[in-house]
Amino acid sequence: MTSRPFLPAALATSATVAALLAAGLLMPRWLLFLGTIAASYGIVTLGIVLLMRSGVVSFGQGLVYAAGGYVAGLAHTRLGITDAVLLMLVGGTAAALAGAVVGPLLARYRGIFFSMLTLALSMVLYGALVKSPAIGGSDGFNVGRPTMLGWTPPEAYADYSIYALAVVVTGIVAFLATVYFRSARGLVSLAIRDNDLRVEYLGASVQAAIAVNFTLAAALGGIGGALTVMALGHIDPNFAYWTTSGEFVFVAILSGHHGVVAVFIASVLLELVRSFSSLYFPHMWQFSLGLFLLLVILFLPRGIGSLWSKRAATAGRSRAPAVRSARGEAVP
Repeated sequence: MTSRPFLPAALATSATVAALLAAGLLMPRWLLFLGTIAASYGIVTLGIVLLMRSGVVSFGQGLVYAAGGYVAGLAHTRLGITDAVLLMLVGGTAAALAGAVVGPLLARYRGIFFSMLTLALSMVLYGALVKSPAIGGSDGFNVGRPTMLGWTPPEAYADYSIYALAVVVTGIVAFLATVYFRSARGLVSLAIRDNDLRVEYLGASVQAAIAVNFTLAAALGGIGGALTVMALGHIDPNFAYWTTSGEFVFVAILSGHHGVVAVFIASVLLELVRSFSSLYFPHMWQFSLGLFLLLVILFLPRGIGSLWSKRAATAGRSRAPAVRSARGEAVP
């Protein structure tokens, strides 16, 4: 009985994943790569959205993104782990452990202090990676093609196999995030965003909730980093650079914090705008991205997700029965 409210979400997720897998068979290689990167970026950004629902924003998501990517890459090159699923789990676990270490410290801060501390930690990791010649220094290192549960895909289907893995993982993560957002802890996060003092009065620990959310966001960042490394076949310290974290914040602002689907739509839009801007305006593609974000802020200040959240709220109010006041007047 408790799983019944999530049955429509599970069916919708399964249908979307199946449709994307079928469409991938007809896509050119460049579009498969774009879809894989968009999926990995969406997974990482979902962690920022999770934190946004708690009233804080991470400007240093590149910290866990790089941690997951580097650990997955080193596991492939140094330990001989070639399975893509294992590399993804290794990267996500390593990033989650890093998040569990720094999460309780960061949970003590709010607002710009939280954001700048995450950014500082990310840049500390960037500096350490640049000064580490054992793992490639500023050039990074290459990572070979992974296998899929012991199966080595042929060259013609190598890109599709990574794309298929990204789509399946995205579907699983999106469904689990939907369940978490509707859970008691997920609703407590929204309450913290509105008034954290009242949440403390109710007996819930605000710092513990933010620390848990940061750890979950770190795990998502590590999974996304591992997927990106497997798609690119290379990793370098720019994974932890502030511009990379800024792209994740860009997607989070574009999507808003109202739902899960909007995050991945925004991630796809980012990759499309960046790809075509780089193709037609190679010297001013950053200007195109900035203009695109400006238009979104002006006309959709609450993000893409507000489009259907407003419709759902309006429909809910229209279906609500009228309440009679003391004078007998109908009050909506």
